Amino acid sequence: MGLPRLDGQVAIVTGAAQGIGEGVALRLAHEGARLLLADRATDLVEARASALRAAGSEALAHPIDLASCADLPALVARAVSAFGRLDILVNVAGILQAKRFLDVTEADWDRITTLNQKSLVFLIQAAAAQMLAQIPADVRAAQHCERSYGKIVNFSSISGRHGRALQVHYAASKAAVISITQSAALAFAPFLNVNAVSPSVVPTAMWEQNDREKSQILGLPPGTSMQEFVDRIPLRRAGTPADMAAAVAYLCSADADYMTGQTLNVDGGFEMN
Repeated sequence: MGLPRLDGQVAIVTGAAQGIGEGVALRLAHEGARLLLADRATDLVEARASALRAAGSEALAHPIDLASCADLPALVARAVSAFGRLDILVNVAGILQAKRFLDVTEADWDRITTLNQKSLVFLIQAAAAQMLAQIPADVRAAQHCERSYGKIVNFSSISGRHGRALQVHYAASKAAVISITQSAALAFAPFLNVNAVSPSVVPTAMWEQNDREKSQILGLPPGTSMQEFVDRIPLRRAGTPADMAAAVAYLCSADADYMTGQTLNVDGGFEMN
């Protein structure tokens, strides 16, 4: 049996304290990556890193408010200081809110788009600059390479594929992720691969919040909104963090070296509806 697909590579995973981010961190560790876990939940992210170390992986925690763009270069610098380089960035961190269009405030808009959209751009910028600096000078000069020199994976959402009456700001921010992914893929080709994952329902704390807020707005019993969504998925189940992590592991591996600028729907077939 060969080495894990990401053996020795260095990865930053944001939103790694719980939910999809935690699932991604576990899978990348299984694939052999060395990890810097970023999240604002200090105790949780420290516990995740500690658990990975206990299981034999190299992992460190980096508590951070990712909405503070000024702090993002330090996150990349920490990965390089600890592990010597940076090969992978997975942007999982995000927030949502369900609210009627007419009730969305400027503060609501800024809070959602700052983390989901603005800080995404500036963390990609910091990570890509480091990845590009690691490329041998002769390869950079030739502007041609036969392999990838870095992988960036962003998280969009099926809400980014269509408008949402109760989530104008969230849907807009996730549509922007798709566009940002394409722009970055063009900007950093041919050296780096930049792709995205677009989940449907994944029962995490975020989706529980989504269900509560939508159910309250619509006057439905708790759980109704999420179940109605799941009922429309052709595979007849919600996704799991492991489902999302499997897609991320593929996009971060050499198996996906010829993919860039793509957003994969990992949604149980929902977008076929």
